Amino acid sequence: MSIAENIAQVRANMADACRRTGRKEDEVKLIAVTKYVDEDRIAEAFACGLKTVGENHAQEVRDKLTFYKQYGAELHFIGQLQSNKVKYIIGNARLIQSVDREKLLLDVDAHAKKLDLIQGILLQVNIGDEEQKGGAAMDDVSRLLEIACGLENVRVEGLMCVPPAVEAEAARPFFARLYELREALHIRFPEQPLRELSMGMSHDYPQAILEGATMVRVGTAIFGKRDKL
Repeated sequence: MSIAENIAQVRANMADACRRTGRKEDEVKLIAVTKYVDEDRIAEAFACGLKTVGENHAQEVRDKLTFYKQYGAELHFIGQLQSNKVKYIIGNARLIQSVDREKLLLDVDAHAKKLDLIQGILLQVNIGDEEQKGGAAMDDVSRLLEIACGLENVRVEGLMCVPPAVEAEAARPFFARLYELREALHIRFPEQPLRELSMGMSHDYPQAILEGATMVRVGTAIFGKRDKL
């Protein structure tokens, strides 16, 4: 299938999941994961009306930034971010979705302050409590959000997670857990927007939508398997 056909299928699946939960299609944003995808193929996706991309590596952001600006793309950073690479992302990404520790949170705020802007972020949660994965422990998310409340140049807009590598239906409890965490944080921090729930990837995005996702991060289902993973 072509990229255009893949996008059409993904959107149809998203629409079906929204209908099943009584949600409007525009309540869920499709983020095309463009890690290791060349610019020509990304341009094909843009030609189909897709305008939001997610990059995992700071170097790729630097390499593709001019290209993305030419197309007016909305860029999200979705990979693990090292503190020494923050300066390449601040101001270029609409959202940094992978803030998961205090030092990174403070570094993002400091660099955003230098540029006199407010950087939108999501707090990444290690929803499956897996040692090998990034993300803050569920018990630590509240503390990070409390710290963020005292910062002037960071705006926490929601939560993100990568569930354990399980079958799509088996991922639903993890998505539900993130939704429940977001609702609990709403009560404790009513001044924070916390609208976004970024969860669900190529194999389980419909299930994530059923559990309340507002953003899904889809790469393989759009671009196929990449040479590098």
